[in-house]
Amino acid sequence: MFAPGHFNDCHPPLGESPIDPECSQDIGQINLQTLQVAVDNSVPDRLDDTLQVLGEEPGQPEQPQDLGKTNLVFSETPQVAINNSVLDTLDNTLPALHEELSYQEPTQDPGEMQLSGMQQVIITAVCATDLTLGLRRIPAGFHVVVKADGAEYQTSNKSVNVDQTDVEWQERIVLPCDPSSEVWVSVYASFELGPMVCHGELLRTFEISVGELLDRSEKLHPIIFQPKQEEVVSACTSLFMRVEEQLSDQNDTAVLRPPTVPCRDMEALALMTDVGHRLLARYCRTQTSGDLQQSIQHFQRASDHCPMDHPYRPAALFNLATAKFLGCEADGTYFDLDLDIPISLFQGALDSRATHHPDRSVTQLYLAIALFSRFAKRGFETDADAAKGLLSEVLEVCHANSHIYRAALIAMKMGTLHSAGRIDANEIGQERPATSMVPLSPDQLRDRAEWCLQRDEPDALDEVISLHYDALRYYNTGHAYRGGWLCNLSVMLKTRFERRGNGKDLDEAIALQTEALALCPVGHTDRSMLLNNLASELFSRFQHRGNDEDLDETIALQRETLALRPSLNNLACGLFFRFHHRGNDENLDEAIALQREALALRPVGHTDRSQSLNNLAGHISSRFEHRGNDEDLDEAIALQREALALRPVGYTDRSLSLHNLANQLSSRFEHRGNDEDLDEAIALQREALALFPVGHTRRSASLNNLAGQLSSRFEHRGSDEDLDEAIALHREALALRPVGHTDRSTSLNNLADRLSSRFEHRGNVEDLDEAIALHREALALRPVSHTNRSASLNSLGVQLSSRFEHRGNDEDLDEAIALHREALALRPVGHTHRSTSLNNLGVQLSSRFEHRGNVEDLDESRENLLYALTLLSQHDPRQLVVHWSLAEVYLLFHRSEPDGTVAGENSDNLDAAMQHMKAATNIISGGLRSRLRESLRWVRHASEHSHSTQLEAYATSMQLLDAYMSVTASVSSRHNVMKEFPSTLAVDAASCALRSGDVRRAVELLEQGRTIIWTQMARLRTPLDSLQSCGDHAMTLMKKFRDLSSLLNKPASHSEDIPRVDVEAGETRYRRLVENWNGTVEDIRKIEGFSRFLLPLLFSDLQDAGRDGPIIVLIASRSSCDAIIIPHEQPLTSIQLPTNFQKLAKLEIAFREAVPKDAGPKGNQRALMEALRKLWNVVVRPVVDNLGAIARRGPRIWWCPTSVFNFLPLHAAGEYRKDGESLSRHYISSYTPSLTSLIKARASHDKSPSVPFVAIGQNHPAGVLFTLDAVEPELELVRTLLPPPPIVSFSKITSVDATKLTALCALQDNTWFHLACHGTQRFDEPFQSAFLMRDQPLSLLDIAQMDLSHHEFAFLSACETAVGVPATPDEVIHLAAGLQFAGVKSVIGTLWKVDDPTVQRLVKAFYANLCGDGTMNSKRAARALHRAVQLLASDRDIPLAQRIVFVHIGI
Repeated sequence: MFAPGHFNDCHPPLGESPIDPECSQDIGQINLQTLQVAVDNSVPDRLDDTLQVLGEEPGQPEQPQDLGKTNLVFSETPQVAINNSVLDTLDNTLPALHEELSYQEPTQDPGEMQLSGMQQVIITAVCATDLTLGLRRIPAGFHVVVKADGAEYQTSNKSVNVDQTDVEWQERIVLPCDPSSEVWVSVYASFELGPMVCHGELLRTFEISVGELLDRSEKLHPIIFQPKQEEVVSACTSLFMRVEEQLSDQNDTAVLRPPTVPCRDMEALALMTDVGHRLLARYCRTQTSGDLQQSIQHFQRASDHCPMDHPYRPAALFNLATAKFLGCEADGTYFDLDLDIPISLFQGALDSRATHHPDRSVTQLYLAIALFSRFAKRGFETDADAAKGLLSEVLEVCHANSHIYRAALIAMKMGTLHSAGRIDANEIGQERPATSMVPLSPDQLRDRAEWCLQRDEPDALDEVISLHYDALRYYNTGHAYRGGWLCNLSVMLKTRFERRGNGKDLDEAIALQTEALALCPVGHTDRSMLLNNLASELFSRFQHRGNDEDLDETIALQRETLALRPSLNNLACGLFFRFHHRGNDENLDEAIALQREALALRPVGHTDRSQSLNNLAGHISSRFEHRGNDEDLDEAIALQREALALRPVGYTDRSLSLHNLANQLSSRFEHRGNDEDLDEAIALQREALALFPVGHTRRSASLNNLAGQLSSRFEHRGSDEDLDEAIALHREALALRPVGHTDRSTSLNNLADRLSSRFEHRGNVEDLDEAIALHREALALRPVSHTNRSASLNSLGVQLSSRFEHRGNDEDLDEAIALHREALALRPVGHTHRSTSLNNLGVQLSSRFEHRGNVEDLDESRENLLYALTLLSQHDPRQLVVHWSLAEVYLLFHRSEPDGTVAGENSDNLDAAMQHMKAATNIISGGLRSRLRESLRWVRHASEHSHSTQLEAYATSMQLLDAYMSVTASVSSRHNVMKEFPSTLAVDAASCALRSGDVRRAVELLEQGRTIIWTQMARLRTPLDSLQSCGDHAMTLMKKFRDLSSLLNKPASHSEDIPRVDVEAGETRYRRLVENWNGTVEDIRKIEGFSRFLLPLLFSDLQDAGRDGPIIVLIASRSSCDAIIIPHEQPLTSIQLPTNFQKLAKLEIAFREAVPKDAGPKGNQRALMEALRKLWNVVVRPVVDNLGAIARRGPRIWWCPTSVFNFLPLHAAGEYRKDGESLSRHYISSYTPSLTSLIKARASHDKSPSVPFVAIGQNHPAGVLFTLDAVEPELELVRTLLPPPPIVSFSKITSVDATKLTALCALQDNTWFHLACHGTQRFDEPFQSAFLMRDQPLSLLDIAQMDLSHHEFAFLSACETAVGVPATPDEVIHLAAGLQFAGVKSVIGTLWKVDDPTVQRLVKAFYANLCGDGTMNSKRAARALHRAVQLLASDRDIPLAQRIVFVHIGI
């Protein structure tokens, strides 16, 4: 528990740990901008947002970065028309026949074109663009296939050089003359220049009419292709076909002729090979292993069709080898076993391709790559040597501008690195396969890079980085695109660093960016962007490692950037971080001014406005943390809300805005105490964390901030789940911040604070020791110049003080004071957290005074605390802490007065203490939970000193408890909350009022402080019919009240399967509904005649409960035990009973043990008689003696017991001797949980002319192994004893029909009912106490949700239906009370287990007395039970415990 006066986690924060964890936010890095070769497309500068979650430590802002848009180098080639993406269809056995193609611009209707019969249509040229774009393998050449009128024509196979964009075929192909005739066109990449076994890999295919071909040829409109499905780019971006009409010339030798029809075997071979290529191409694109396996199978079958002397055998071997080699690369487990196979196949193909064979070079290239792979795994130098020899021959033979030459050059360099040991063999699998080392075009590289920036797909990012490295190796250092590739590769590496945290990537990014900058000297148009990029990466490294040189260089680069172009944001960010790192206010003010200027340049509608809003909000929020101006915080929140609105779900940087808005709302909660701010902050942080999965570099920041806000809610509301989750989150965050991480001190500090909170809450000393060790490590990471040193000093000081309180070690206390003095010195006048240090130093000084008695410590403590109070604004929740600390100090002054001082002679210090306690409970922003705890301390101290404010303290506590309970959504949760607070609060308050002589006030306090859960539920069902005559405004309020009450009265779900975030959202909605409901109630009270609407009843109203007989209220407190007799109109009678709380507790135990003892038919139950005799002597007889003057003998009385009295059978008290006295000889006893419930039960309602009566019995409920044989006979007995129709409309539900649902419906439809079944009482979850039905229990919670306000009577023939919960006796939570609070006027229940013979006899006697005259009146129930019990008393075969087990509750 909280030690009074200490500033710790049980209080609202004073700005830092332990209440205010520093919770830094990852600011992240400045927005990336990349070199634009053609156009300087300036990128939104981005800074991560700077805001702290809960603490005073702005120096460790923990926030994800505003990623912004990353522009990459190289502009895209303009396109005339855009086609829909083409599906890569494949049925795994046959090649796809065509691709669908849609055209953007209309062409002439072919029907309108007339061609002469003497003419023919001829394709004279075909030109394709970007044929190598996106290919995963190195092709030997490309060709086009045209199909028309059943004939197929194939162009020559042309190879392509590195710098060659277009390929043109000038073979002439004759087409049909009919314009409507369809032509099929396909473009293929082939993998052999020699005899072609098949077409190869299909790149594009489409269908088009002859007429449209002519039209496009005339207009010079090429066919434009979009990338294939799931591809960023695809080979062959456009195709142009020149088509002419010419006179027919039979002797035209240039016209292509259809090839001869191949034999069946050759056709099968070609088909198998084509399918293999298609599957292999799809595998290279999608990495689907099934495609690769099927490709290998098809190539294997093709190889099997080619015997040793077959002309196509080399091609078949080469294809099979390629597929198998890719299979080895796909699965590392294959390397050692299977690499020999593709190497052997490549060697076989090479052996069949002589020196001048056109495909010999490509075969040598692939064989060399396979040998290098085997060398990397096994280390055989012979493989490396053989590979180098093969590549040397390729380099000698091939043209330097060919793809094969460039691929061989790259392979040679990679192989040399492997041989030299500069590349680890384990990393070879991460290198891009040399078999696909055709560099992508500049545009394609740019497209892929942008695609990776927009998606977090690790494999794709690795691939694009590898592609950039390939391009840099492929092209020489003087290439025009080199600077762009350096810049973009740097961006990609930095992105990978951000996502995975490998510092080597960041170092490499900086090196590449530096090289790129060197290519853009002063005066170069792109220099400003490269300066910005390099600054961004240096800044990231500063964040990662904390090197001041990186930060200074960042700012220098940004100043140079600003001189070249308006890069305001990034310079502002650098200045902002230097402020956090070194504490120079000028840096912060300049940063804010720059951010405001940047925002002005991005008006509403600007694509990058959200980033400027975000960054300005972060800077202004930091200034609030530094200087405490509330206007700064409100402005920051408004800016951040606007930024979030511009980043909807799915937006790349939504997590950033979620995170930062949450932090700023949390900060405002800490300073003003608005619950909605805190709940919204937690919901936003949960959404943000979901966007940072495990492995994300910003996950630790998000973990830290969510934990901080859960901690704050724990302090505010006390949920253990919040605290445990916060600690788990902080531990995960700390694990992500190892030694050397710049934010490690933040995580150390925050985890330590939460462990300290748990120590205060649960008392585990290990938590405290760990907290101190963590704080010491954090302090060591924050030297004298560190911005957050004061926070660490403060936190460590608080923890050492706690350990002193726990163990009494003077060294801990002295060190704590020294630390707080140092912290205060670092917080001069005007510092936001100066009041924190003043308070905490004051608390420690008062502790030392208590321990050593030095008055100077106490004087200095009071001086510091009074000063701290003057520094806090009117709505600052931290006032609560300081008021309480001052109260403790004034109590110390009072206690230190000379022993001879007469009581009351000098009460100034005591009065001041009580006034500060009262003031603490009135700090609205402090939160209900904290105010309630302070009020209970006020009660304790006021009672200890018998101060005049004692009764006021009790009343305040009960009012706050009621308010605190009202914002708890579920009924079971309310009960758990009740268990946290003193169960005797109401009776202690009443006892206090009795001691002061105010009996009426005692009754009022009892009624206000008991049955709180039932009372709050009843408020939501309050009838408002009288408002209907008060005008339209009143009618509107009545409707609003009913609607809100209906929403609040819906049961809250307690399923453990509901996600925590949904539970929290539900709780937040509930609290908002409560606020609206309270506001509506206040509005109703303003209407004339409704000023006390739903306020606790005054005694003048409560006395009406005694209209039909006196009420005896029994009060059991530790100070005294009393009875108050409340007649209807006569004066109250207060009786001090001749017993005390301890004796009554022992008597209750005696009853509990005596009831089952000697309970057989022959047992005399002497122990039970002795307990009943004591009950008569010390409780009931004094009451009966005083009742004589108020009520004649024979009428009814009502017992309203409190505390331990709830568990005593008052109605059965007596002397239990021959002719001895007993209560039942004088009065008919009933019980009532409260006076209010009895008053409501007496309210009259219209009654049906025929009484609807249902008897519900369940003899074999779910989960019970035995059958209740007496249930059916009991219900039949009830039927026979009731008056016949039309007086009673009787129905019965039993056996399989008696389910939970049917029982609920029957209870709703019948105003009289008799229940015969198993009953269970759950002390751990009392609202789960239940009547057991056939399928599910009919629980108390189910009953409580029903409106039974027109119901008259219930007989509960089940066990333990009127037994309350010992932990919360004055909440009176049992089945019988639940039915009465639900509206049933009269209820018969049981105090303990009941046996079948007793029930049968009592039921018969009861109903005979209740309705034997043929009428039904629920007011007769008590008298009928009284007479039935008297009848049983004459039967000595029935044990005494069974004769007194039934009780009556209600009217």
